[in-house]
Amino acid sequence: MDTAILLLTCLVVLGTMTLQNHLSRVNRRAARVERKLDLILGHLGIEEEIPRRDEIVGLVRQGKQVQAVKLYRESTGADLLEAKQAVDRMV
Repeated sequence: MDTAILLLTCLVVLGTMTLQNHLSRVNRRAARVERKLDLILGHLGIEEEIPRRDEIVGLVRQGKQVQAVKLYRESTGADLLEAKQAVDRMV
């Protein structure tokens, strides 16, 4: 009985490690695709439409960086680092 539990535990751990490895590769691939799309958009002179851009720029001009980042995240669903970098580019 103890051997069966040990075997099942090992299988679960191995499965979890395999899944994490796969997700990591998928995330890296998605990041590469996003970088390529950003380069293509830049080359074509197309800017991504940012919802509530005027409000965000207004907050940046008022020196309210934190609120601008928060609003950017709420509007776009971006993570914290991406939102901070985008708001910094708006200055």
